[in-house]
Amino acid sequence: MNVANASQGRIRKVVIAGGGTAGWLAGCALSHQFRDQLDITLVESEQIGTVGVGESTVPPIRAFHRFLQIDEQEFLQAVAGTFKLSISFENWRRPGDRFIHPFGTIGQGTWATPFHHFWLDSLRRGMPSDLGDFCLESVASRADRFSLQTQPQVNYAYHFDAGLYAKLLRRKAEAHGLRRVEGKIREVRQHAHDGAVAALVLEDGQVIEGDLFIDCTGFRGLLTEQTLHTGYEDWNEWLPSDRAVAVQTESVGPPVPYTRAIAHEAGWRWHIALQHRVGCGLVFSSRHMSDDEAQSKLLRDVDGPPLRDPWLVPFRSGRRLKAWNKNVVALGLASGFIEPLESTSIHLTISAVVRLIQLFPSDGISPTLVDLYNEVSRQEMEHVRDFIILHYHANQRDEPMWTACREMALPESLAVRLRAWRERAHAWQDPGELFRVDSWTSVLMGQGIQPGAPHPLAAAINDADLRTLLTRLRQPIEQAVATMPSQASFIEQYCKAAPQVWSRGAAVA
Repeated sequence: MNVANASQGRIRKVVIAGGGTAGWLAGCALSHQFRDQLDITLVESEQIGTVGVGESTVPPIRAFHRFLQIDEQEFLQAVAGTFKLSISFENWRRPGDRFIHPFGTIGQGTWATPFHHFWLDSLRRGMPSDLGDFCLESVASRADRFSLQTQPQVNYAYHFDAGLYAKLLRRKAEAHGLRRVEGKIREVRQHAHDGAVAALVLEDGQVIEGDLFIDCTGFRGLLTEQTLHTGYEDWNEWLPSDRAVAVQTESVGPPVPYTRAIAHEAGWRWHIALQHRVGCGLVFSSRHMSDDEAQSKLLRDVDGPPLRDPWLVPFRSGRRLKAWNKNVVALGLASGFIEPLESTSIHLTISAVVRLIQLFPSDGISPTLVDLYNEVSRQEMEHVRDFIILHYHANQRDEPMWTACREMALPESLAVRLRAWRERAHAWQDPGELFRVDSWTSVLMGQGIQPGAPHPLAAAINDADLRTLLTRLRQPIEQAVATMPSQASFIEQYCKAAPQVWSRGAAVA
């Protein structure tokens, strides 16, 4: 059909512009779900590199893989993957400090009162403990252990080679009928009457027509921005880091089951251990550190010998004003970017793909559903944005960048949360948010934001019963972790990747 009639007619041809993780996530999910109902084409060029620093994820990726019927062991062997129970934040509050943001449930609360209120009241009564003592994932992270055979069971995500992941998704998408076209896009044709995208013209003259286009062309946003001029909302006033320099190094020790996020004078550094190597990068503010200084610092601070030269990734934290504009849906970096702290980039792409499937315009593009898609996308991005801002704002460091972050005016949505915490130890979440009460509590406490008085219901339990409750919660966790092997031992038995898999990894992954 002609795309000019897409708003009135049925959509049958979907064109994905760009590959990488975002493009192949979209291609794999759409081809899996719609099979013979859609003609799906993905256009990418091997001459165009990907940003390729996304190696860390959050737990909802496991539900997405179940939807795609991806076997976990097959997946981990194909991508040289490891397990991730948490993020270790080092030097964020001040140099020398460390706290863990775990993926699991902390303690056991009531319908009205989350567990941290009881824990805070126990401190007031002279019962010292660490909040992480009541979370299996925190205790296992401290011990560098992992297992899937414990009770309670762990909640986890993955570290993986992003280049190998895209190849795995490509194999599955092509098996479901997706057609990949190699080539660079020379021109984007639009319809004169409404400006909607009609076709992509490649450098070799091929014309790829479509009804619905998905822009996965990265930061440049070839369709959504360069063609449709959607506009961009910049969040640099709250998120000062705007560049990263990345490198891959040899492993010098067994992989730990967490991402390390290590603050420095002008940003932070990541350390992500895979089966065959370590992904490292330095995120920084260009106003407070030069590119050369960042690269030198990164190479000085990494643990193992580099496997390749470092590469620079400039970025702007923010979002497109519309994730869906006319007949173009922007995914991945084309839709916006919140810097890599807390590993949300792949998750936001998955979430957007799922939302597109749920609202898919089979019978024609509906302005109402487009508006709904855009509104939910905006809220999701802003919720994640506020959580990331919290890490920067709540600090006691004395370098210029950190001082400015501590003194900056906050979005009102975050300021309300901080007031609620300081006044009544209340950690709030909306139902659809990625980061739950336990995540907010872990970071608020870890960053040293003092809570107000806990919920009055916490005081209703007497000392003896409170001690019994805390013991009953801690003991199964301690017993479970004591039986866990190291992550390296578990991977060896469960999902060890063959050396030939490692050699197929992309140069940038």
